[in-house]
Amino acid sequence: MKDKVRIGVLGAGHLGKIHIRLLKEIEGYELVGFHDPDAEVAARVAGEFGIPAYSSEEELMNLCDAVDIVTPTTTHYDCAVLAIKKFKHIFIEKPLAYAITEASTLVKLIDEARVKCMVGHVERFNPALLSLNKKTIKPLFIEVHRLAQFNPRGTDVSVIHDLMIHDIDIILSLVKGNVKKVSASGVAIVSKTPDIANARIEFDNGCVANLTASRISVKNMRKMRIFQPGAYISMDFLKQKSEVFKIDDAPTPDGTNQFEIELGDHTKKYITYDVPEKKEVNAIKMELELFHKSIVTNKQPPVTAHDGYLAMELGQRIIDKINSQLVVH
Repeated sequence: MKDKVRIGVLGAGHLGKIHIRLLKEIEGYELVGFHDPDAEVAARVAGEFGIPAYSSEEELMNLCDAVDIVTPTTTHYDCAVLAIKKFKHIFIEKPLAYAITEASTLVKLIDEARVKCMVGHVERFNPALLSLNKKTIKPLFIEVHRLAQFNPRGTDVSVIHDLMIHDIDIILSLVKGNVKKVSASGVAIVSKTPDIANARIEFDNGCVANLTASRISVKNMRKMRIFQPGAYISMDFLKQKSEVFKIDDAPTPDGTNQFEIELGDHTKKYITYDVPEKKEVNAIKMELELFHKSIVTNKQPPVTAHDGYLAMELGQRIIDKINSQLVVH
C-alpha cells in the first residue's frame, strides 16, 4: 500500500465537517470527496471545503482506498458492509453499530475481508489519558461521571451508547479482567431510550467500576477517578488534565509536592502529588493519523472493530439490565 491513502467521508453533519477539515490537513491522505444524502448540506459543504460531493456512497467508494463513516449510528452497518464488500478500509465513529447483532457481523466481515477498521473512541486519545501512559494503572475501584447538557444529536441511541460507551471502552482497556456482574438503572426522560443511567460493573479480578452518564444535566462533566493500592488517579477529560496522588512509606529527597500524614498507630505516610505532563493534541486528528498509519504499515489500529464490539456488548448488558427492571403499568 502506498503512503498516500485516498479516503472519502460519509456524512457531512457537525462531526463529519470536522473530519473533512482534519483529513485535508493530514499529509498522508488524499481526500477524494464526501457523500451526504441531504442535497442542500452537500452543496454547502462542497462549497465550504472545495471538495466534490458524490451522489452515492458507492460512487465515492469506487474512487477510494478507505472510507470515514461519520453518519447517524442507525446507518453505520449498511455503510460499513458496502465498504467491506469493496475491500475498503474503514474508520467508523462510535458506536460501531446500532445493534449488537450488527456489530458482531461487522467484526466477522472485517476479519474475512482482511481490511483495517478503526472505531472512533476518541477519548482514548484525550491528553488526560495519554499523559498517564508511563504510569502503572491497576484499578480496584473506578468512579466515572460523564454528564452533558441536552443536545438532540446522538439521541438515536441511548445515553449508554451515546456517552457512557466512551468510559466503558477506556475501562475495558485498563482493567485486566473479565466482567463478572452488571447492575444498572436508568430513566428515559426526554427521548425514547435512557437519558440518564448508572451502572456498576464487577470484574473477576476484584475491580469494581461505577459509571454515571447523563445527557440532561445542567452542566458538563467528564471525570474518571481510579483508586488502586497506594495511589489515586483523577482524570478530567474536559480540562484534559490528570492528577496522581501516590502514597509512600518514606519522603522523597527534596520533598517536592509531598505532604506527610500520621496514621492512628503513629506511623507516617507520605503523599506525593503529581500532574503528569500532557501533550497538546487534537484527539480526532490523532486517531485519523493512527488509522492512516495502520493502513500503510499493515498493522492493527489502536482501537479495533473487536474493541468496539466489546464496548457495545457491555453497553448492551447494561441496557438489558435497565430494561429488565422497567415496570409496565
